[in-house]
Amino acid sequence: QVQLVESGGGLVQAGGSLRLSCAVSGRTFSTYAMGWFRQVPGKEREFVAFIRWSNVNTYYADSVKGRFTISRDNAKNTMYLQMNSLKPEDTAVYYCAAGTKTGNVMITRTYDYWGQGTQVTVSS
Repeated sequence: QVQLVESGGGLVQAGGSLRLSCAVSGRTFSTYAMGWFRQVPGKEREFVAFIRWSNVNTYYADSVKGRFTISRDNAKNTMYLQMNSLKPEDTAVYYCAAGTKTGNVMITRTYDYWGQGTQVTVSS
C-alpha cells in the first residue's frame, strides 16, 4: 500500500510563496507519475500540476503556469510544489496524488493514491 502525506500549507499574503511537500511511503515511488490537485468547498477537485517519474515531463494548469513549479526527489521519496506569486484564488486544499495508469493526467481517476490534503490560504 502506498501512503501520501502532504505538508507545507498555511496562510500567506497575496504575492507571497509557499512550498508544499508530499512524502510517499513505499518502495516504488520512482515508478509513479505524480500530480497535485486542489479543491475548494462546493467545487470539484481541480488539476494543478503533473510530473512523470523521470522529472523530465511536467504539465501545468493554465491558471498556475509560470507561477508554480512541480519537482520530485526520487531518492527522498518526496514531491514538491513551489508556489510563487500567490493569488487569493489559489486558496484551496491541495492534494498530492500518485498513479501508474496511463491516460489523461488532468483527471482524478487516472490516479491510484491520494494524500489527506493541506490547506493553503492566500489573503488579499
